Amino acid sequence: MRPPGLRPQGRPSRVWSDAAGTARLALGPAWRIAGGVWGRHVRPVLSVVSVLGWSVLAAAVLLWAAGSAYGWQEAKAAAIAALVLFVIAVGFILGRSSYGVVLDLARTRVAVGDSAVGSIAVSNTSARPLLPADLELPVGAATAVFHLPRMKPQQVQEDLFTIPTARRAVIVVGPVRSVRADPLHLLRRQVLWTEPEDLYVHPRTVALAGSAAGFIRDLEGMPTTELSSADVSFHALRDYVPGDDRRHIHWKTTARTNKLMVRQFEETRRAHLAISLSINTDEYASDEEFELAISAAASIGRQAIREQRELDVLTQAGPLRCETGRNMLDDMTRIVGTPLRKSTVDLARTLADTVPNASVVFLVAGSQVTPTQLRSAAASVPPGVRSLAVLVDLGAAPARANIGDLTVLTVGDLSDLPSVLRKAAA
Repeated sequence: MRPPGLRPQGRPSRVWSDAAGTARLALGPAWRIAGGVWGRHVRPVLSVVSVLGWSVLAAAVLLWAAGSAYGWQEAKAAAIAALVLFVIAVGFILGRSSYGVVLDLARTRVAVGDSAVGSIAVSNTSARPLLPADLELPVGAATAVFHLPRMKPQQVQEDLFTIPTARRAVIVVGPVRSVRADPLHLLRRQVLWTEPEDLYVHPRTVALAGSAAGFIRDLEGMPTTELSSADVSFHALRDYVPGDDRRHIHWKTTARTNKLMVRQFEETRRAHLAISLSINTDEYASDEEFELAISAAASIGRQAIREQRELDVLTQAGPLRCETGRNMLDDMTRIVGTPLRKSTVDLARTLADTVPNASVVFLVAGSQVTPTQLRSAAASVPPGVRSLAVLVDLGAAPARANIGDLTVLTVGDLSDLPSVLRKAAA
């Protein structure tokens, strides 16, 4: 028992925790108000001052302090001169601009190497002339600068620009911003006029022109050895079993044999493509080879969608959207290669589990994948499914080989893809 007269003592950590909770409750409203004032009024003002501007202000304070402490009139004069420059810079950024800015990208989706053209139309929407100014347009990591002349009321100034599309990428274009700054760039004031837009630079693709038709049947699908009571491929007749659909009774045979006979069908499989695209950069000899693999997979997928086939595309990072060709190419554009533990073999196993009803499987990988790995990957494909491996080897001659039931197609250039697919179909 606790001796009489003694009170329990709380732990120091518990005391501090209670005190902190009480302080948060008491100061929370004031802190939120202070944060709102900072975000709406103080931060925009401070953001106008550039790094050079803050350096000049700090130098002015230090020079004035040194001049006052040691009686250096020269230091005080330099401090005053710095402050005068700062005050003059304020005059360059004062005033309000009234622009109407329209950012127009002719196409928001282009292929690598195609022209991406856009325009900026700027109009003076105020009732007074506007002084010359600069417009900045961020394009990815770069920034384009457009110089605006003195503009009369309702005057429109239009500029065209071209965006390089040398590599597959999602390029953020914008927002367009007007900039006012003093000659020394102590102060810099900018106003945003548009929202940013995404420009998709899709991978290059090649038209296969129905090359896949040689190993993918039409919509009725490929007959299998599995029997079904209802399908489109007739197989044989059998005795009627209670529960069978009476619509499938073959009446002529029933009348001849004096017992009910029903039609039996071979189960057919609708053409369903599955593509596994390895994004493991350890399986590619170079970045160019990786880009070639993406282009090859995109070309096959695009042709499948054009032929209205069912399509699934899978990478180590997960499945891609394949509802439309646009969705698929957008996701292809976002792919980022990285060294991974999961290889083409692991991806093939995941594909077999994810798309069990596939009729044709493409394994797209780089030149660093060995025949042993391809054999292991092919072993993961269910029996009865046509499997093909597309190995990209930059500069290699197009070739076709077999590893067991797996057809291996070597592609050295994107233009080789249609011809090797025709060889596979032959």
